[in-house]
Amino acid sequence: MKNETAINFFYIVPFSGEAKNKPIISTFFCLIYLIGVLVNFSIITVICLEVQLHKPMYLFICNLSIVDMFFTSITVPKLLHMLFSGNHIVSFSQCYTQLYFFLAVGIAEEILLFIMAYDRYVAICIPLHYHQILSQRNCILITFGIWAAAFLNSLVLVESTLNMTSCHSNIIHQIFCDMKSLTRIICTGKTMFFVIMGIETLIFSLVPVLGTCISYVKIFKIIFKMKSKESRRKAFSTCSSHLTVMSIYYGSCLAEYLMPAYSDFLDVIFNVVYINIIPMVNPIIYSLQNANVQSALLRFIKEMFFLKINSHLN
Repeated sequence: MKNETAINFFYIVPFSGEAKNKPIISTFFCLIYLIGVLVNFSIITVICLEVQLHKPMYLFICNLSIVDMFFTSITVPKLLHMLFSGNHIVSFSQCYTQLYFFLAVGIAEEILLFIMAYDRYVAICIPLHYHQILSQRNCILITFGIWAAAFLNSLVLVESTLNMTSCHSNIIHQIFCDMKSLTRIICTGKTMFFVIMGIETLIFSLVPVLGTCISYVKIFKIIFKMKSKESRRKAFSTCSSHLTVMSIYYGSCLAEYLMPAYSDFLDVIFNVVYINIIPMVNPIIYSLQNANVQSALLRFIKEMFFLKINSHLN
């Protein structure tokens, strides 16, 4: 981003009245970060170690936990550094780096949520071809494609911001360098940027949502035709956690990025939910609603607990 006043840094103002509430705010974000990383890391570890969970569905859950860990790790440590040190200055390179990785994991999550819906569609609607369509090789290619598309697209978006000119202010009223806040302080070069953003939103947001909706329409048609109540219950159970996560994610995303910018406080609140609360809640939803993940996680915790006791006794 060019700057007419030759300013080479941003000044981030995350919270108004921060001084007197700093201990409470810092403690809150520390807890969110530690819980989010611990729970997501536990899910990743359990899925990697448990042979019974080496299936496409759990591979995608593992990737979702990786995305959620990145979401909080990209934003919260820098925020905590600002809160503890009082230094709210962020260089252009630091801001763009944070923005690049944040956009990348955001796009990865949008594609991943669609792939998870497709996984449920194949499992319920065409189960006989499940292992053929979602073979180990295909799942690896899908995973690689998700991350490659996410990082390449993020590079295009960040590159487009470098052609914009900042002239209003270098103050960002947000908890990190996000795209919405940056567009508020620019005055030229917006046209090409918004064209690219429109194309990106169409490809990586609207198309996955539409594909997910079509998948679930077909899924529910099959479920309602099932004669066995137990079969319907199991089918709904496998879809409910994904539907819950998707609804929370897109609901908060829409509230943050489509709501008119009339309140810095509300923007901060929605971003806290979007990038901190949701990554902490996602693995909890899956561990509570997925019996296999839950049993494997409990078994892992018990084994770790007994290993610790035995090490102390010996």
